[in-house]
Amino acid sequence: MSELPKSRTKFAAMRALHHWLAAFGIDILKLYHSARSLPTILGHYFTIRSQNARLDNPWYLHFVSPCLGEDRVGSGQASGHYFHQDLLVARKIYERNPRKHVDIGSRVDGFVAHVAVFREVEVVDIRPQQSNVRNIHFVQADMMKVTPEHADYCDSLSCLHALEHFGLGRYGDPIDIVGYRSGIRAMHHMLCSGGILYLSVPIGTQRIDFNSQRIFAVKTILAMTSDLFELCSFSYVDDKGDLIENTTLTPEAIANNLGLWYGCGIFEFKKTGVSQT
Repeated sequence: MSELPKSRTKFAAMRALHHWLAAFGIDILKLYHSARSLPTILGHYFTIRSQNARLDNPWYLHFVSPCLGEDRVGSGQASGHYFHQDLLVARKIYERNPRKHVDIGSRVDGFVAHVAVFREVEVVDIRPQQSNVRNIHFVQADMMKVTPEHADYCDSLSCLHALEHFGLGRYGDPIDIVGYRSGIRAMHHMLCSGGILYLSVPIGTQRIDFNSQRIFAVKTILAMTSDLFELCSFSYVDDKGDLIENTTLTPEAIANNLGLWYGCGIFEFKKTGVSQT
């Protein structure tokens, strides 16, 4: 069994504790920041109450929805995996204007919503979705299975921050330790010859953070796609949440995973090879 680098062991343990508590609804970081903000918010409340009492027509003041800690953060998040991948890939699809674009498992209220602004998109997910939204067509299917009816189905395909979950059971999918390989084969089967696949996955020291996700070594992604796709471009989001666009994957960068622990690799592939059922 592979082991984490010693420098990461303490960090990994703290991260694991945070995720275990969060799974039961306990967010220790939010608890900390909220506790720090409480005295300030209480002071604001008594000031508002005093000012309200002096109005000719006072408001009904009901202290039931405290918002704590929001004065200590920026005005929205313009960084991180989802922010950068969603904008980058949506822009590429807009510029390429494919005949038919299909998405597999990406975030509907992020990337899919971006794309639906300017074109139709078919969304495939193992989970049901009953929403009726303009330009979005939902299909429930298990993308670890290759089906004859999906051969050469589209000329553009996206799978953003989803492949790492295949086969871990998190979303009701069958347990399969190598489910991601089946997913890649199904995507290749689904694309027309020369079609484009936009794939993003967490990259860094290879591991499974069960049952949340896999983090892939860059060489793992390149090895399992080498006979199926040609790499057209590669960008990534680093550990700080910043986008580094159109990077050359040198042997050194591949070997050390660009020095990342939990980055996001954004791969643009073109289909080669022959579809198999």
